[in-house]
Amino acid sequence: MAGGEESRLFQGRPSSDHSDERSVEEEDALLTGQKQERPSSWAKWRKIGLFAWAVIATALVILFAVLYQHQQQQQPSTPPGGTGEGKDGRPMTGKRNLIFMVSDGMGPTSLSLTRSFRQAQTGLPIDDVLVLDHHLIGTSRTRSTSSLITDSAAGATAFSCGKKSYNGAISVLPNGEPCGTVLEAAKRAGYMTGLVVTTRITDATPACFAAHVNQREEEDSIAEQEVGEGPLGRVLDLMMGGGRCHFLPNTTEGSCRHDDRDIVDLAKKNGFRYVNDRKGFDGLNMGSGVKLPLLGLFADTDIPYEVDRRNMDDIYPSLDEMARTALKALQDATEDSDKGFFLMIEGSRIDHAGHGNDPVAQVHEVLAYDKAFASVLEFLDQDGVDGVMVGTSDHETGGLATARREFPFSFLFPFFSLFFPLFFPLFFSPTKS
Repeated sequence: MAGGEESRLFQGRPSSDHSDERSVEEEDALLTGQKQERPSSWAKWRKIGLFAWAVIATALVILFAVLYQHQQQQQPSTPPGGTGEGKDGRPMTGKRNLIFMVSDGMGPTSLSLTRSFRQAQTGLPIDDVLVLDHHLIGTSRTRSTSSLITDSAAGATAFSCGKKSYNGAISVLPNGEPCGTVLEAAKRAGYMTGLVVTTRITDATPACFAAHVNQREEEDSIAEQEVGEGPLGRVLDLMMGGGRCHFLPNTTEGSCRHDDRDIVDLAKKNGFRYVNDRKGFDGLNMGSGVKLPLLGLFADTDIPYEVDRRNMDDIYPSLDEMARTALKALQDATEDSDKGFFLMIEGSRIDHAGHGNDPVAQVHEVLAYDKAFASVLEFLDQDGVDGVMVGTSDHETGGLATARREFPFSFLFPFFSLFFPLFFPLFFSPTKS
């Protein structure tokens, strides 16, 4: 056949992209003797329909899940005045206890150093930890409106009021306006209230829960407000700690007041029972049968560091003893009430040990706080009333660091620190707070 004829024979024949596929199908049919079914348009649309249904069904499931979650968030977990499920499966009533604990000046390195010290001192395994370690859920970012590093006053104002303020502020906002505290709100709602500290009861942290002044140094005014001389009257039912000197007139030995007002006498007029020594504390019988309100001031200023106090146990009660006494006293006082209590407990002098760069004092302060922490957990576990404990720190102090020193000439380190201050930041990072 001539080339021209061949081209005319196949001229106009359409090309098919599926020619090879069809050839394979026809060849299979010839070899097997079975008719090959070609996909119909119905099968194609069936696949498309199934895919569309899967997409729609998935979208509906996601939509219903989002709507359900939104509805759950809108509804309170326990209706106002209603009941829910408490501990041990018991129905919850409206009665609650809240214990707020503050480890003033304690940071992660404080815990690490204390943990290692305890292990080394008592021969514990390296995986033995503090009670605090079992309940750590995270960290918080703290700062004040006037500084990246908060002080105890601004920190406690944030805790008590839920508002940021400047360093030195005692529950007042940057414009000087007082802010209501959680303790004052609890008292207004009918709860009993208390403060337990190892510094002066007029120091920044306790003051921020029951007083309002522009500067933390105004401790004379703080003392007056704590015993009930203020716009809200008496908001405290129990106070334990140091700071007796701010309650005594300046005509009395041991006073640090700037005037001759007798705040102890004012407290008694407002119904407070007053105890001021170890004998008086022991008379409280660890809180059994204590008549409230109670003012316990067991040191002129701060109660000594735990490392020293333990050798003067006949003079000063410990943080753990005061905490357990307060818990029992408030428990008994609210036994017949449909309201519970609010108690703030502070491991106050962890902060002071950090400022003083005293690691010995610091680890013993953390251990004392850990012991009180364990006592609070035990109380909550055994108490018949539902309660919660929240513990936190306001800041870290002193720039504490624990690390292995590999300085090749470590005996020369004091020399470099003294005469070459530019080298100092390589080894320590002191902070002011």
